[in-house]
Amino acid sequence: MQIYNKTMKYTPIQNYINGQFVDATTDQTLEVISPVDGTFLSTVPLSTASDLDAAVKAAKAAFSGWSRTTIKERVQVFFRYKALLEKNIDELALLVQEENGKTYAEAVAEIEKGAELAEFACSLPQIVTGEILEVSRGVECRTEHVPLGVVASIVPFNFPSMVPNWTIPNAIALGNCMILKPSEKVPLSVGRLAELLQEAGLPAGVFNVVHGDKDVVEAICDHPGIEAVSFVGSTKIAKAVYKRATSNYKRCLALGGAKNHLIVLPDAIPGMTAQNITASMAGCAGQRCMAASAMVAVGPVDHIIEKLCEEAQKMIPGGSLGAVINRASKERIEQYITDAERQGAKVLVDGRNPTVAGKENGTYVGPTVIDYVTPDMAIAQEEIFGPVISIMRTNTVDEALAIENANPYGNAASVFTQNGGMARYVIDKASAGMVGVNVGVPVPREPFSFGGWNDSRFGVGDITGKSSIEFWTKLKKSTTKWNPEAGINWMS
Repeated sequence: MQIYNKTMKYTPIQNYINGQFVDATTDQTLEVISPVDGTFLSTVPLSTASDLDAAVKAAKAAFSGWSRTTIKERVQVFFRYKALLEKNIDELALLVQEENGKTYAEAVAEIEKGAELAEFACSLPQIVTGEILEVSRGVECRTEHVPLGVVASIVPFNFPSMVPNWTIPNAIALGNCMILKPSEKVPLSVGRLAELLQEAGLPAGVFNVVHGDKDVVEAICDHPGIEAVSFVGSTKIAKAVYKRATSNYKRCLALGGAKNHLIVLPDAIPGMTAQNITASMAGCAGQRCMAASAMVAVGPVDHIIEKLCEEAQKMIPGGSLGAVINRASKERIEQYITDAERQGAKVLVDGRNPTVAGKENGTYVGPTVIDYVTPDMAIAQEEIFGPVISIMRTNTVDEALAIENANPYGNAASVFTQNGGMARYVIDKASAGMVGVNVGVPVPREPFSFGGWNDSRFGVGDITGKSSIEFWTKLKKSTTKWNPEAGINWMS
């Protein structure tokens, strides 16, 4: 079925290598279609290993000079980059909206978060100062954070601008040179970020972009010139990337999917709880690894569920609710809803096949609330990645925690209550790296780091904040002695 205008809006996407946009060494491409209305945006190249190799060579050549530049000088680039993100926020947000499908307000928030991430990178000179101590008379030990070299970052479709900025500012400010591989579904935003980094004064070769699909990801994992790989995406692919990269003796931090549980107690404030859960499950069309996917209702909370349904119905596809990324995702999400209904769950708010006037070729799923879901259903176990909340009912908090603990993921969990002791109990018992109290999306803000547990993360450490410093650097330890008169002992 023809679902979009074949007139291409933008020129074909190119790789960005050594400070220039260049064609890939292949004529194989994929079409980039806007989920908003089916507009044919561009084509993205399926780059080859030789394209990657060119980027690695450029990055290696740049590393010598960039790593010798002091960190105080390096972060000046990110002071300017932050200002450029803010100056160009409208253009950048419209680009995110166009290629990803989220609302304009959500896209603006994404750019603002990217600016906050750049701001944190500007603080790194005050954080990575190293340590020094006189460990024996006249003998000093010192530690320094040293950049790794050429690193790679593989990013997903759901945040075309923000997730790249999880890694770009910190990794580069710490002295590394980077190759970024964007999702082939949303390749436009990263090209504009490359231009802004160049405008901010980043030297050629320090940041490079190679587009493509699975072949480029595998080439990144295999390339001997790449020292570390970060990945954000599904758990299945995160596991594969982690296994392949580490088998080639690289550092790897691979973030996977999630099944985030929101535990709602009877004493929760109904309006606030309903608003928070709706925003969590339907924000960014549910396409985020911090989205509320499962609500565990403890005891008599029907009054809160009623409020939740009221709030969900306020979310209008094509207005306050954005599109999902493509038709395949729409069909997959709606099939989960249908299967749950067939298995005995009750659909309270049905978002299947909404009509969006003027955007009939867009790919939308309306907000969906499903009650009486049981833990054995697929919709209760698997990541939906859409604006859908499944409600499971329990009698006690311990029963609710048993459901949360049993899921293989571990990105986030939240509890809604006015009881401080119960909130602390859930924080202690939840098997998740990020836990909220009366917060639907418990994402830490800088300088606190982002990262889950269990099957939501493979590798050590977190991808943002202070924790990322250890991933993007290695420690050099030096011991010095300048007083020969002190004699020799076991320390010297």
